[in-house]
Amino acid sequence: MFRTLRQDVRAVFERDPAAKNLVEVLTCYPGLHAVCMHRIAHALYRWRCFTASRLLSHLSRFLTGIEIHPGARIGEGLFIDHGSGVVIGETTEIGRNVTLYQGVTLGGTGKEKGKRHPTIGDNVVISAGAKVLGSFEIGANSRIGAGSVVLKPVPANCTVVGVPGKIVRRDGQRVDGIDLRHDQLPDPVAEALTAMQERITYLEAKVRRLEGEPRAQGEPEAEGEPRAEGETTLGDLQHPDRPQGEVLSP
Repeated sequence: MFRTLRQDVRAVFERDPAAKNLVEVLTCYPGLHAVCMHRIAHALYRWRCFTASRLLSHLSRFLTGIEIHPGARIGEGLFIDHGSGVVIGETTEIGRNVTLYQGVTLGGTGKEKGKRHPTIGDNVVISAGAKVLGSFEIGANSRIGAGSVVLKPVPANCTVVGVPGKIVRRDGQRVDGIDLRHDQLPDPVAEALTAMQERITYLEAKVRRLEGEPRAQGEPEAEGEPRAEGETTLGDLQHPDRPQGEVLSP
């Protein structure tokens, strides 16, 4: 018990640069208070003292604003930063050295009994307002972006952003330790829009070439794409305003 408490306190100093001293951490960090009270409530839950465990978890929620069901299994080194609005469901399993920010929900779907909440691997960072809903696993060393809604399993060493959450691999490279840079996440929607805009610009240039208009300054060449079998190129087309037999040169 004391070994686990030391790990929880050490996690605060390692992951919060605002932590100044031990007294401040022990007295002013509601995330740490919620985790400590949960460990007592979980012991009562395992001893089948269900009402007492729920009363203690209810008191913890009243004091800290963090709701952790006493049935949840939590590993060493959990750090809940700012904590308000965090909800952790009954069958949730959390690995070692996990970081949760305010507004995170680790919830279930449906009314079925048994395992219905997520399993969070080691060294996972779940950013503010993210929701992980369902009985599946978030792999070790992964990051969940702020405001994301995750409904499917996530492999290890990945990032997830968006609603619903989309997995973006980090060049297939393992993340060493705990990466708290949850503001530096890719935006797949912006990347898709950028690719679409580039494609539209290319097609507009190609249409102007077909119509015989001069290419505007700085306009990209409407060439260079591989030619599919049977595809017509500029050199194969007859311009409607030119004599028969005169074609556009590519």
